[in-house]
Amino acid sequence: MRPVLIYRWIVFLLAAGYLLRTFIFGDFSDFGGPYRYLTIWALTASFFAASRMMALEEGRSTHRWDGFVAMTAVLNTMVVFLYWRLYFGDPASVTRDGELAAWHLEMYLHLVGPLLQWIDSMFIHRSYRRLWPAVLWLVGVITAYLTWAELLVGPNNDSPVGTVTTGLPYPFLNNLEFSDRLVFYGTNLATGLVLLLLFTCLAWGVRRRFPAPVAP
Repeated sequence: MRPVLIYRWIVFLLAAGYLLRTFIFGDFSDFGGPYRYLTIWALTASFFAASRMMALEEGRSTHRWDGFVAMTAVLNTMVVFLYWRLYFGDPASVTRDGELAAWHLEMYLHLVGPLLQWIDSMFIHRSYRRLWPAVLWLVGVITAYLTWAELLVGPNNDSPVGTVTTGLPYPFLNNLEFSDRLVFYGTNLATGLVLLLLFTCLAWGVRRRFPAPVAP
């Protein structure tokens, strides 16, 4: 079995396993269930991207999904950066009780899983060839998540409770006025676009330094 196929099986099975775990053990008591959180949106995107990479590797598809795969890598990077920055600043800002869940779950969702998907997108799949499809995917997914959080998740949940509002997925968001949340959302969307541009430049350097082998 080829090393790349083994790697992609590992990435796929881990994503599938943790997504299945989310459906079985996730908290569905509040509106939106686990999909209140951007982390689970990123996990679902990772699972789909991994399934498409498996289809390509096994010759079951020729569609590359470059824009989607690049978006997923950036979305995962944003999740990792935002989660740990907020957690180390104030654990209660992103968790209900300030405590991490099972260590293997946190490490996979907020470090290992994103890293595995990023390696494939950068060094194996080499996704960052067409910038605009990735931009459209990134803006579309982030906009969809923010709309979901503001218009559906927040109004339909009674917790977390903040000083300004209630129900938004992450506790700290409920302490911000709507205008301040818009600034926060805009800043992070801009960060995602900068990350996408940075990854595109890095990928160009990788392709120059390590040309893809010519198929026999």
